[in-house]
Amino acid sequence: MKFINTTVAALCITSIFFSCKEKEAKYVAASSETENVFASTAKIPDNHFLGDQTCKECHANQFNLWQGSHHDKAMQEVSDSSILGNFNNVKFKSQGITSYFYKKGTDFFVNTEGPEGTYQDYKIVYTFGIKPLQQYIVQFPNGHYQCLRTAWDTEKGKWFDLYPDFKVVHSEWLHWSRGGLNWNNMCSDCHSTNVRKNYDFESHSYDTKYALINVSCEACHGPGKTHVERATLQGKDYTFSGDLKMTVGTAPKDLVDQCARCHMRREQVSEHFNFEGTMLDHYFPELINTRTYHPDGQIMDEDYVYGSFIQSKMYHSGVTCINCHDAHSLELKFEGNNLCAQCHVPDTYDTPSHHFHSNSSEGAKCINCHMTGKYYMGNDFRRDHSFRIPRPDLSLKYGTPNACVQCHADKDNAWAWQEFKKQYGEPDYKHFSELLAPGLVGEEQGLGALQELAKDTLYPDIARASAVSGMGNYFDTNTINNLISFLDDNSALVRGATLDVLGTVDAKDYVNYLLPMLNDEKRTVRVKAFYTLGFLDEIQIPDEYNAVYKKVKKEFDINLKSTADFVGGRIKRADYNLKKGDLQAAIRGYESALEIDDINNIVRTNLANLYYRNKNFIKAEDTYKKIIELEPDYSITYYSYGLLLAELNRVDEAIKQMHLAIKHGPENIRFYYNLSLLYDKENNLKQAENIAAKGLKLDSNNESLLYVLAYIYNKGNQKNKARNVAAKLVQLFPDNAQYAGFYNQLNTVN
Repeated sequence: MKFINTTVAALCITSIFFSCKEKEAKYVAASSETENVFASTAKIPDNHFLGDQTCKECHANQFNLWQGSHHDKAMQEVSDSSILGNFNNVKFKSQGITSYFYKKGTDFFVNTEGPEGTYQDYKIVYTFGIKPLQQYIVQFPNGHYQCLRTAWDTEKGKWFDLYPDFKVVHSEWLHWSRGGLNWNNMCSDCHSTNVRKNYDFESHSYDTKYALINVSCEACHGPGKTHVERATLQGKDYTFSGDLKMTVGTAPKDLVDQCARCHMRREQVSEHFNFEGTMLDHYFPELINTRTYHPDGQIMDEDYVYGSFIQSKMYHSGVTCINCHDAHSLELKFEGNNLCAQCHVPDTYDTPSHHFHSNSSEGAKCINCHMTGKYYMGNDFRRDHSFRIPRPDLSLKYGTPNACVQCHADKDNAWAWQEFKKQYGEPDYKHFSELLAPGLVGEEQGLGALQELAKDTLYPDIARASAVSGMGNYFDTNTINNLISFLDDNSALVRGATLDVLGTVDAKDYVNYLLPMLNDEKRTVRVKAFYTLGFLDEIQIPDEYNAVYKKVKKEFDINLKSTADFVGGRIKRADYNLKKGDLQAAIRGYESALEIDDINNIVRTNLANLYYRNKNFIKAEDTYKKIIELEPDYSITYYSYGLLLAELNRVDEAIKQMHLAIKHGPENIRFYYNLSLLYDKENNLKQAENIAAKGLKLDSNNESLLYVLAYIYNKGNQKNKARNVAAKLVQLFPDNAQYAGFYNQLNTVN
């Protein structure tokens, strides 16, 4: 019997081999026409951005609306007028840390805990935002700018902790002085105009530049130089000719995409935004997953609106941000239900016969039923823009929220579902969440539901792409073969999601399907294709793809460079090197990720596994011990450490670790399987039998445990018991020749 070592499977890149030889493989040659439509990576000189006062000369009304808005005040230099917080010798204490805010002359300071765990004085250099909170930025060495975790509540007039229930120690990435609240990589791209992050990997330093400090007119409309030159030259004869972005002629979905670059949670691909191409040439949005969303797509963590809005019928009906929000002041265009009444007839919807609440009550407000929300950053209430009908039935199945019980806090989901049916009847429509949720939570029929959703183009692209992404949790040959068809999907989100999944498996058998993706019209998709093809050396690229391969390689290198200050970016580089077969470079990549987030145990677990693969057992063992020290309740570490000890033939120690794995993760069948084998290795068949039997109490039909139990019975000369278990295996898995042979062998032995 062999130990099944799933240590390697914990890596971000998993080696799984599939075949699609039954499919006809075709090359699609690269064309110069395709290459010519690739958006460039050219930088825009700062002097092409002329500033708001220049815009004001011709667009005074728009300027006046914009002035004082969230965009205008997105970032400001420090002054008595820009600072809203109380710096008059005020102390604020949270999570055991006392921050002291004070002035020295015309300068503003805070004394608080720094990155080494000691208290230091820090000068405030910029303000961030105005309502409902204002943050403050401190300059650190090497070009780093950091946002304080303590912010000023501009509505209640008090200091508060952005994360009051979350203890963060000074060495953590999430500490205000480290990566989690770093302005250069977390904030600058969306709070200023024409930002170039300019990160240097070797020195871990920044030389960040911008043209204008805030979200100016030109942050949305693009650099004004050409527009002003044409208007000045042509005078009264000037005719707009596409020299600006976000105009009255911009198509609805294009307009939403142009807003989206700063209103979504996303992966950055280009080094800087230059207004060329589309949003998907620069960023790829985070899809619906159970880290950021509830399984039905409702907001959980912050998604910054776009990921929710493109789920909605509103978006697909041509509604844009500016149908509800003034494009320049950002304020709502109408108060209360009048906002929704622009499209939804009040006599039908703004009436108790529809909402079943008293007029003018909170329950009668459209947004309270169809746009529930959450508080983020301590005091900022943000609404879910997926505009959904409450579904208490899905709440009962998947634990998702619904507006009914959020208002009626004394009631439960069962009550809400009965009331819903009483008032509206059973839903006569199928929302995509009915297919997405079972797949994301891992239901038995989840894969089929995800496949149905992914194929149905009537559903939103983000839902379909999320379904494709979720299919990655159900790896088998058929799943991978089904995924290949989505490489030709009309939606770039779906194509990108498909490549993300294929990038986690060994896709050598699919190379002829992947190569054409280097010609995709969207840079994000091309870069994902290049990563997925990482197992190929340049000399293996067919001649017809040489030119485009080299072009996309430059885009991929820029992608790695632009994300090198993130843990995820460093991991991506490491995993790419792993695809290339360069284990040493992969190890160095994971080690560099720990340099910027030393307590990230996801990174450390993968690094331990790489040390293990590299047969550097001492480092692997030390790394597992460090993980256990930091997270003593994490069962998988004990398991992986136990496998390492078994490899080193330190069986007694391995058994101890496997018992700890079961203690902290008693539901994991694999722990019982390997512990049973460890006892077998010591020839302690009684304990091996007991452990296998305990595991089978959790899953009586578990294939691996049944086989190991039959093996142990046979080895212990308990032939009848062995035959009984082997017979069950044959019954459960009639197509498995190994089990049939084992059963026949047992029946021929006296």
